[in-house]
Amino acid sequence: MSRDEFIELRVADVIAETDDANSILFEVPQQHQPLFAFKAGQHLTLKAEIDGEEIRRNYSLCVAPHEGVWKVTVKRIEGGVFSNWVGDELKPGDSLEVMPPHGSFTAQFDAKAGARQYVAFAGGSGITPVMSLIRTALISEPESRFSLFYGNRDSNSIIFLDQLSDLKDRYMGRFELYHFLSGEAGEVDLFNGMLTRETCDMILDTFVQDPKAVEGYFICGPGPMMDAAETALLDKGVDKPRIHIERFTAGTPSAAASKRVAKLKEDASGTTLWVTLDGRARKVAFDGDNILDSAREAGLPAPFACKAGVCATCRAKVLEGEVEMGARYGLTDEEIEAGYILTCQSVPKGDGVKVDYDA
Repeated sequence: MSRDEFIELRVADVIAETDDANSILFEVPQQHQPLFAFKAGQHLTLKAEIDGEEIRRNYSLCVAPHEGVWKVTVKRIEGGVFSNWVGDELKPGDSLEVMPPHGSFTAQFDAKAGARQYVAFAGGSGITPVMSLIRTALISEPESRFSLFYGNRDSNSIIFLDQLSDLKDRYMGRFELYHFLSGEAGEVDLFNGMLTRETCDMILDTFVQDPKAVEGYFICGPGPMMDAAETALLDKGVDKPRIHIERFTAGTPSAAASKRVAKLKEDASGTTLWVTLDGRARKVAFDGDNILDSAREAGLPAPFACKAGVCATCRAKVLEGEVEMGARYGLTDEEIEAGYILTCQSVPKGDGVKVDYDA
């Protein structure tokens, strides 16, 4: 069975984390557990039919691999079809179709590496993959330290408030936790407000002795917060490969970029390409939108989830020819250099393109 196929899993529990965030705990049968092995920071793709429409969404695992459980956290968003359905309708005993773990928002933790330092900037539900990374780092590297700078609206909106406090007590001296609240005033001015660029600069100056010596930074949350943290780190001279970013949504492209992509699609109309999936290569006509949709229109079960260039579920490798790719948030620089693309964002530049989903 492929890691790009959906498997029906039973919901063991639905846990209210805050007023607007719920965790789903899955039962994974013994025979499927090797397929669902995951790295800290990865996500699951969930599929359900809601009001007659197939909906797919990605949600990060908030647990560590060594815990032997599979749990994701879903925060309600205004108008969110899937997130509100989870909060209102989903219950223990129900089943959901789930794709095995994906994602590159992770790190290689090593017990033999000695004392290393990790830092995370999280906002709102961006804590979910970071929680997995924190739990994994602290247990995997007994000498390492982890600092979390976590922004929320107020105390009631902090996801995993108690669990984070427990980790701080359990790993005293190794896990540092700092809450930043935009709608609730505390005694220390630095902790009042959002994680802006100015705040991130102050955090690095105050709490991180040598930013360039940190083994890895993990950033996940609202777009402006992530941009602020990333630019603050780059301006401090931190090497880009040390900065890991996970985006839940893609930004809106500029008018110029949209116009350029439309022209590329027009030029590619009528071209053909070769798509390899599950060991079989097939000739596919480009349908005028993107490689993913063209492959699926030709009858190939090419995997996808967000279709926004974020999740990397539709990743494939270019073997021959040239491809133009739009949003690429779901890929690392190393993956792009190795020839990987997000097929939901990619357009062939002429005939003779060959892409391989199996690579």
